[in-house]
Amino acid sequence: MAKQQSLHCSFCGRNRDEVKILIAGQDGHICENCVEHAQEIIKVEVVPQKSDDQSGSKNKITIKKPIEIKAFLDEYVIGQDDAKKVLSVAVYNHYKRINQKTENDDVEIEKSNIIMVGETGTGKTLLAKSIARMLNVPFAIVDATVFTEAGYVGEDVESMLSRLLQSCNYDVESAERGIVFIDEIDKIARKSDNPSITRDVSGEGVQQGLLKLLEGAEVLVPPQGGRKHPEQKMVKVNTQNILFICGGAFDGIDRIIAKRINTNAIGFNVNKELQDYQQDNLLQFINAVDLKQFGLIPELLGRLPVVTYLNPLDVLTLRSILTEPKNALIKQFIRLFEMEGIKLTFDPAVFEFMVQKALEYKLGARGLRSICEGILTDAMFELPSKKITEFNVTLEYAENKFNVTKMGILKVA
Repeated sequence: MAKQQSLHCSFCGRNRDEVKILIAGQDGHICENCVEHAQEIIKVEVVPQKSDDQSGSKNKITIKKPIEIKAFLDEYVIGQDDAKKVLSVAVYNHYKRINQKTENDDVEIEKSNIIMVGETGTGKTLLAKSIARMLNVPFAIVDATVFTEAGYVGEDVESMLSRLLQSCNYDVESAERGIVFIDEIDKIARKSDNPSITRDVSGEGVQQGLLKLLEGAEVLVPPQGGRKHPEQKMVKVNTQNILFICGGAFDGIDRIIAKRINTNAIGFNVNKELQDYQQDNLLQFINAVDLKQFGLIPELLGRLPVVTYLNPLDVLTLRSILTEPKNALIKQFIRLFEMEGIKLTFDPAVFEFMVQKALEYKLGARGLRSICEGILTDAMFELPSKKITEFNVTLEYAENKFNVTKMGILKVA
């Protein structure tokens, strides 16, 4: 009993009977009062410094020059130099706009949202994903096909900001300087210019809902996405500094462009080579007038001032896509076979065969993967069970395997 009376706090000197808790250490003890005082000192001295350091690193943005951004995109995307330049400049200006120190008499830089037009499989989504690899700002990729007008089955347009919040762990300040890529923007085109009894809830209604987001406004966002509910807790997000990049295939817009530029001119002074080149790549002449005629409302086009295009893929580009990028398709299949201890090789003629089939089906780079899967499916099914270390794909093997696939049978028929 006397031993218990002799115990005391090593900091304040109180005896065991004068305190509620006495925590024992290796060479001393501490009471609950001293623990509380120590906690208060830590809050005052340590926590503010730590938060300042974190906020400084969070708001710090490393600006990469447009040439450096394009060089990074070149590692993953083959060709499309015009689209890369436009995207690189837009992202670079977005960085500068965020870091701008605004003053009362200073010039305020407005954002320039972008719309990209290109055939399927030309690299629109891949460009967006490649930019997301290198950015220090929150980045979200959303699909416009799931959105409907408020009050109808589907998602509200504000739910795209929920994806942006999720990408930065619900840090509103970081989300307000992020970038959103809206894919399949052509799927919300106005269905018809003629008035109808039914509402265009997934077309023009969505475009009208996007206006305030693209322009810049304070929007109430449901944190988990989906529909808004009256009792739901909302997060307020200001879209003034969020850069929006839109992409779409706009299938059939080439006919609208052809009517406008009159590619079928005749006469003695007509340059036939130039006319053929223009017909092969009509998207290079696209402007806001063509997009309006396709079905985008003028109010939306006014908030997408930068219009760029992606070239259709030719033989050389498709051949390069197979082997050259960091994540090239052939490199992916070689890595899959390496995991089984098998060295996969291809005859050069096989690549030419794949490219020609991809051009026939007009599926772009995505068609290459379907063709590769069809040729190598049997090999990936059988070889893991066999004791084999090397496998070479010849032209004869590729033709035989492709002709018995669904794609090959349908094309022959």
